[in-house]
Amino acid sequence: MCDRFVLTLINKLMIDKNAFIRQENGAVLLNDEGRQTFIKAWQLRKDDVITHPFLKEKVQWGMLPYVQALLLSRYLRGDLDAYPPFLWK
Repeated sequence: MCDRFVLTLINKLMIDKNAFIRQENGAVLLNDEGRQTFIKAWQLRKDDVITHPFLKEKVQWGMLPYVQALLLSRYLRGDLDAYPPFLWK
């Protein structure tokens, strides 16, 4: 989910090499403008709605980690026979 989001930002040229700062110790960080672009895009992405493949219900992208945590807890309690991972094509 996160990797795909970041790659989408790069592929759509929303984030490029100018959005990063290289530090003396070799670390690479987003600059203020890059961080602002990333956060705005993430906030918009979180509002996107998909149909969850296991639940067959509409879920916002931002709620997926919570929904998967609930499914994991149901599996650990024995309410589900197997944990249904979220696989997105």
